[in-house]
Amino acid sequence: MARLSNDQRLANIHAEALTQFDDVQTALRDERLQCLQDRRFYSISGAQWEGPLLDQYENKPKFEVNKIMLSVMRVINEYRNNRITVDFVSKDGQENDKMAEVCDGLYRADEEKSVADEAYDNAFEEAVGGGFGAWRLRTVYEDEENDEDDRQRIHIEPIFDADSSVFFDLQSKRQDKSDAKYCFVVTSMTRQAYKDAWGESPSDWPKIVHQYEFDWCTPDVVYVAEYYKVEEKTETIRIFRAIDGTEERYTQDDFANDETLEETLMAVGSVEVRQKRVKRKKVRKYIMSGGKVLEDAGYLAGKCIPIVPVYGKRWFVDNIERCMGHVRLAKDAQRLKNMQLSKLGEISALSSVEKPILLPEQVAGHQVMWSEDNLKDYPYLLVNPITGADGSQQATGPVAYTRSAQIPPAMAALLQITESDMQDILGNQSGAEQIASNISGKAVEMIQQRVDMQSFIYMSNFAKGMKRCGEIWLSMAKDIYTEDMRKMKTVDRTGDVGFVELMRPALDKSGAMVIENDMTSASFDVNVDVGPSSSSKKSAVVRALTGMLQITQDPETAQVLTAMAMMNMEGEGLADTNAYFRKKLVRMGVVEPTDAEREELMAEMQGQPQDPNAIFLQAAAEEATAKAAKARADTVETIAEAEYKRAKTAETLSNIDNEDQRLALESVKSIQEMVRG
Repeated sequence: MARLSNDQRLANIHAEALTQFDDVQTALRDERLQCLQDRRFYSISGAQWEGPLLDQYENKPKFEVNKIMLSVMRVINEYRNNRITVDFVSKDGQENDKMAEVCDGLYRADEEKSVADEAYDNAFEEAVGGGFGAWRLRTVYEDEENDEDDRQRIHIEPIFDADSSVFFDLQSKRQDKSDAKYCFVVTSMTRQAYKDAWGESPSDWPKIVHQYEFDWCTPDVVYVAEYYKVEEKTETIRIFRAIDGTEERYTQDDFANDETLEETLMAVGSVEVRQKRVKRKKVRKYIMSGGKVLEDAGYLAGKCIPIVPVYGKRWFVDNIERCMGHVRLAKDAQRLKNMQLSKLGEISALSSVEKPILLPEQVAGHQVMWSEDNLKDYPYLLVNPITGADGSQQATGPVAYTRSAQIPPAMAALLQITESDMQDILGNQSGAEQIASNISGKAVEMIQQRVDMQSFIYMSNFAKGMKRCGEIWLSMAKDIYTEDMRKMKTVDRTGDVGFVELMRPALDKSGAMVIENDMTSASFDVNVDVGPSSSSKKSAVVRALTGMLQITQDPETAQVLTAMAMMNMEGEGLADTNAYFRKKLVRMGVVEPTDAEREELMAEMQGQPQDPNAIFLQAAAEEATAKAAKARADTVETIAEAEYKRAKTAETLSNIDNEDQRLALESVKSIQEMVRG
């Protein structure tokens, strides 16, 4: 079979991608459109009247009392006040794995460098408001202005309007989409920007998920798609045994990158013992317009699609992935409330003053005065007399008055029901704010905990996204953080900045040469740490510690509990106090120190003069040790002397036996000579 040209290969990939995108977008269009409408409903002024309701209330007052916005913002503020962090944990269960701490520091440094909070906040808000959010991880050059610097770092960037722009493989069922085979990210750009980037007339990517009141959409906007495709590639691993018996593994890429590698291995006595075929996952990225592949970006670092999805609430029904946020169930109640208030406002505006009803001849000549009365507030108004049945002139007042419209009883009852329904759906957000005085801290904690439970599902689902982000980051870091002796910035848990030197040669405890901070061999589990749901949780910790102080009798335990309570105290100006008591607990061995704190403790111990009592005790211990050693030496000497005497005795006895044997032989010889003579 003839090999396809590159253009034909890209054309086939483009056709395949269009088919896949059409399948995914068609299946998810209704769900994602609802997510987009939910976000518009609570965040855009006037969006609560979009749809058929707008036609019914045309030329009528359309008021909005947006209570959903306050509820959504409370959930968002709960998250921003209690960030979720990634923690790398060794697979073999070692708590103080040095390499895991290095990964933690590098990850936090990448977050800080790329302002990852913006990506997290945007994804969380879209997930809470509409039901779906996302962000991406991307490799960038550390110094883009230096042509000779090829070092890269990982950036975490936001994806806006994820509900209408991010689509994963329909076969992927896991919430973090770790089982997806492909992914699309659709982005918009102006036609002029498209021409500047690609040098040709725009060809729009077929995006159909959008709201018909798409405020920002203009004829100059065109869509392009990023297409991420997972490829499983089979590689042959060649295993060589060195002369010292150790085994080394090499891939085909190793031999392709170094043509002399095989000759070098043979020269040093390495022998190929076996081969192994393994499957490896790689992710390839393409940028596409509606007409063709604009760019083949090649293989990406790592083996994961670098897109992190986040859901508000998620489930599968009829084999379709469905999701929603905090808004959808409250939309009808909010619309009903807006309709009632608008009608009530219309009634109040149209019938605020009773107006007299007069005959035409009564106001003839006085029309201007009557029409300007509401502006000039005349002290009196004039009317003409009317002609009676007998032809006489008669003075008379208004025939009748207009009456103010009565508010329907059903509307008043419905207003109360609607308010109650919104509180049931959104949660009684004012419950934690309208707390009566003189109630216990435990009651305050219970009220706050009840309110916090309304946002727990969003925090839990976001934690799954953060866990996936850590897995993707580690996969990418193993491919790009590989330079020998590269110094990289790190950030520890307390926010202090440090650095780490990658691929640094060092000696282990046995004196053998090892490579420290080797990211290529980093293999960790990823955990996430969800902070407390409210600041009252720390107050509860302080109350629990102070309560334990009342029952403890041990002075040392009381000192530890007091220091822990002070470390968890919150308030303005207490940061230094919290840090002081943390250091105190670290010195007491209660709190595990960080690397910086451990180095500080070592420096203090080296420079601090010893206590005289400690010196005396140490000298006494050394004296006792010396006496014990002397006693052991005397014992050994005594045993050796006894063994020497025993050996001499054995030798003497042996000599005696030999002498007796000599005398006996001589006697036998003498007797034999006498007999012969």
